[in-house]
Amino acid sequence: MSASRDRAEPSPIYEVRVKGHLGPRLLAAFPALQAERDGSETLLKGPLEDQAALHGVLVQIERLGIELLGVRRLTGSPEKPPGAAEASP
Repeated sequence: MSASRDRAEPSPIYEVRVKGHLGPRLLAAFPALQAERDGSETLLKGPLEDQAALHGVLVQIERLGIELLGVRRLTGSPEKPPGAAEASP
């Protein structure tokens, strides 16, 4: 493993926008995310450690029948494709 992979990088921050105002029972399904009302929508925002965590949030949204409006990655660099060479400093 390279030295750059050994360093822990912070989890990227995601913003998930859904339709409507989510009540306490629905918000409890997303304990890792902070909720904020934005007009008639709710923003769920917080760090998600990897693609699996993001997909877990999206699956939960679908299971609960919540309408997904958008997903944005706010921080962090995109993951490198498999086999991509690491840049040397």
